[in-house]
Amino acid sequence: MRLGGKQALVTGGTRGLGLEIARLFWSEGANLIVVARDAGELGRLRGALPPQAAAGQLLDVLQADLTSDSGLRSVIEQMERRGGVEILVNNAAMQGPIGKVWECDWKAWEAVVKLDLLVPVQLCRAAVPAMLRRGKGSIINLSGGGAAGPRENFSAYASAKTALVRFSETLAAEVKSHGIRVNALAPGAMNTSMMRETVDAGPERAGADYQHALQTIEKDSGATAQRAAELCLFLATDESAGLTGRLLSAVWDPWQHLAEHIREIESSDIYTLRRIIPRDRGMQWSES
Repeated sequence: MRLGGKQALVTGGTRGLGLEIARLFWSEGANLIVVARDAGELGRLRGALPPQAAAGQLLDVLQADLTSDSGLRSVIEQMERRGGVEILVNNAAMQGPIGKVWECDWKAWEAVVKLDLLVPVQLCRAAVPAMLRRGKGSIINLSGGGAAGPRENFSAYASAKTALVRFSETLAAEVKSHGIRVNALAPGAMNTSMMRETVDAGPERAGADYQHALQTIEKDSGATAQRAAELCLFLATDESAGLTGRLLSAVWDPWQHLAEHIREIESSDIYTLRRIIPRDRGMQWSES
């Protein structure tokens, strides 16, 4: 099993992509800590997982509001009781207010930045010391729409996710020499509660995203979530050794073959955020 005996923590692991990741990790032998806010969903998680993949395999379900100090502390304490984790998946997120930034509720805007950016940073800070002691580890931060380009009417979500990608690149540089990998994963459009929030907001507030959300809900077969979970598994295993500090799309990037191109990726800025200059678009402007 590709994750046999490894300790893994997945936040937001009882629905949507988080549940797909938890199922896949469990079937590959990982010892899981699954964190979610809803106690009822956590109670049903055991029945949603495939049969135990390995003798003695551990599953801890932890109800916690990650935006509260006590909730975050309880997650960190559980990690410490396990002796730290080798795999951290920061999946929990919220989309927050939809509309022009000056019309959005400011407290709601702040809440998105806390859950989508500050909480993952805090969990990374808590997870890294044990990874340093082991000399290995993989951190996977879920990115999303807006991280690679402006997303009108979704300023809070897009800003937080963009910052999370840059944080992932920065942390990756800080821990690379210690055998720890940090990557951001863009899962693609899925039929999730966030997508339904976009539809509920209506075309006036959601803008161009409204029609896209409608089509996603109508056509979604679950394949996108499964593909994103498989990319998450790839990034969690030694198959992706050497791949760090990157933003990978589960839908658009040929990640199944990236192990063949690790050296090329390492020596380039492929799959990173960057500033585009005229020369990149074939324009030779005077610099004087």
